[in-house]
Amino acid sequence: MKKITTSFITFGLIFGLASNSELSAQTLDGKQIIEKVYNRPTPPNQTSTLTMTLINKSGETRVRTIKQNTKDFGDVEKNIMFFITPADVKNTSFMNWTYTDATKSDDQWIYLPALKKTKRISSESKSDYFMGSDFTYDDLGDRKVEDDTHKLIGKETLDGKECYIVESVSKDKSYMYSKTVTWVVKDHFIELKKEFYDEEGEKLKVQHIKKYGDFDGFYIKILEEMVNVQDKHSTSLFFENINISVNLPEDLFTERMLMRGI
Repeated sequence: MKKITTSFITFGLIFGLASNSELSAQTLDGKQIIEKVYNRPTPPNQTSTLTMTLINKSGETRVRTIKQNTKDFGDVEKNIMFFITPADVKNTSFMNWTYTDATKSDDQWIYLPALKKTKRISSESKSDYFMGSDFTYDDLGDRKVEDDTHKLIGKETLDGKECYIVESVSKDKSYMYSKTVTWVVKDHFIELKKEFYDEEGEKLKVQHIKKYGDFDGFYIKILEEMVNVQDKHSTSLFFENINISVNLPEDLFTERMLMRGI
């Protein structure tokens, strides 16, 4: 499946290889750069364990452990995650389906064990923050290339890597972010850093991939951080036990499994 990632989530951000000779053969504009991010190949299956660390402006820390599974079905990529610890969020689960069809928005569900009920996330709720983190439900899904206008505004070396800097402005004036600015690694088309601006045009959040690794030819995120610069709150995600050699069953990605858990 070909897709663009904003965050977590997907909570499952995976980066495929790109050809250097292909890059040197053309001059890319902003849209073409984002298309190459969108069209990175991804492995058909992936499992991982992730540690989510929340830090508020007072320095108080909360830590959560999550089991995540992702499977590519061709026309849709499905991701499901199960909260393992601590006790107050244990058995909470979340599922996201991202479609290759540019006209279809992501489908999302969350299961809340206290209510023993699965809730479908409406389009109006996608600006809400997920489980107290600095990621909105919209951040957890994938944004289509055609949803924004893209402009190459510069180039810069970040973390020792040469990057394109692309500004993306939503075509929907009611969208929660007035714009985003993304640093894309030239060699692999990885979104290394992204700034999110609020409806007033003020910087709201900064997402930064701190570490990634090569897993059988795929660059996979290992550590990322999202910082809300206005609220002085941050969320870090550390991915481990990454496995792309599994063959996950199709029936894992269902509302029944959301309620059943692991």
